[in-house]
Amino acid sequence: MLTQQAYDRLGETVYRTTLANGLQVVLVPKAGFHKTFAIMTTDYGSIDNHFVPRGQTQPVRFPDGIAHFLEHKLFEKEDHDAFDLFGKYGASSNAFTSFTQTSYLFATTSQLHANLDILLDFVQEPYFTPATVTKEKGIIGQEIQMYDDDPGWQSYFGMIGNLYPKEPLSIDIAGTVASIDQITAADLYAAYRTFYHPSNMSLVLVGKLDPTETLDWISANQAKKTFTPASPLQRIASPVTAPDQVIAHTTRYLAVTRPKVSLGIRGYDAVPAGRAGLRYDVSLSLVFDLLFNDTSDNYLRLYNANVIDDSFGYDFLVQRGAHFGQLASDTDNPELFIGEMQAILADVPAQLRTAQPQFELVKREAIGRLIGAVNSVEAIANQYSGPLFAGSTLFDELTILEALQFDDLLPLAQSFFGAGRQTVATILPEGLRNR
Repeated sequence: MLTQQAYDRLGETVYRTTLANGLQVVLVPKAGFHKTFAIMTTDYGSIDNHFVPRGQTQPVRFPDGIAHFLEHKLFEKEDHDAFDLFGKYGASSNAFTSFTQTSYLFATTSQLHANLDILLDFVQEPYFTPATVTKEKGIIGQEIQMYDDDPGWQSYFGMIGNLYPKEPLSIDIAGTVASIDQITAADLYAAYRTFYHPSNMSLVLVGKLDPTETLDWISANQAKKTFTPASPLQRIASPVTAPDQVIAHTTRYLAVTRPKVSLGIRGYDAVPAGRAGLRYDVSLSLVFDLLFNDTSDNYLRLYNANVIDDSFGYDFLVQRGAHFGQLASDTDNPELFIGEMQAILADVPAQLRTAQPQFELVKREAIGRLIGAVNSVEAIANQYSGPLFAGSTLFDELTILEALQFDDLLPLAQSFFGAGRQTVATILPEGLRNR
């Protein structure tokens, strides 16, 4: 049975249900839209490489990059490729793997039922052989080597590696050429059986759809398949990096023309569970907006002093088991950039009080971005939080943001920045290596 949650002011309704096999289904019809976007997600990402395989009793440490490898291999079947089927029925498809999830998606303006069956079938019918796994190693190895040459990617992962040394989060999502060379077809089946059970997955559709009809299609597809009973996942947690083990600064030399600097702040405070966690995420993101967006006093002062340029960016990320902020820029003066950023972060409460007159403006800008996203079927579907924030949606994020007051930010900012630890990852031009 579908339950409904109406967002009257936005004129939106979210329909939800959980099937008998455990699959969570979320449907968001969009009146007047011609396109439908669907995304099927498993709560399994690159950090989940140590676990007890379903049906076994002992933990196994799997090669780094196996979640991403599995994402690649699911499209290929014994006699066809799922990409070709989507193309036959007029849909575009893709997939991605993050630290904590793997998602498969398609967008279409026609033949929704056929494309939905293709999505459900190719994700739920794995086919791996030693020969096809070996072939894929070459393809993914080339992908890894391309990222090795990407200064932005190396700067980002250099920062994360400093914040989470020896934790799975520090490992590239795709693994390494050496680690993926160890992956076998048996490994892929073990990971698949463990994490691709419907009880660990969600299916979200947004756009042109009839909720009842769409649920009937999904239910009919699932009724044709047999799944083992759901059982608790047993992920093996790695030791947490102590605050004094966070690496303060690293430098790499790559083929860049200007230095790149990424300053990271790791949170050691506790992120609330459920939807309170979404409020925490939205609040800290607004703190970063107040301190660093392109209308802030800090940004304008540093831009006019040529410390930063248009490449400057910032982000705050909450994932399962981790949360951190990032400030990054190309700069001709890395030491000055680092000093200025660290000075701002040294007393965030005072910085926020100085920025308080801009609070309503910055908040309205954030609300405007979210309202713009409400017109994107992709944005709505991709913002579904799954288990991280108890199934919250973009509409919940907007509701939380609208209710936030300036005084709500101070205690959360003090908690995050006060207990946080910083690092700096610098990428310098090769020509400076021996100077």
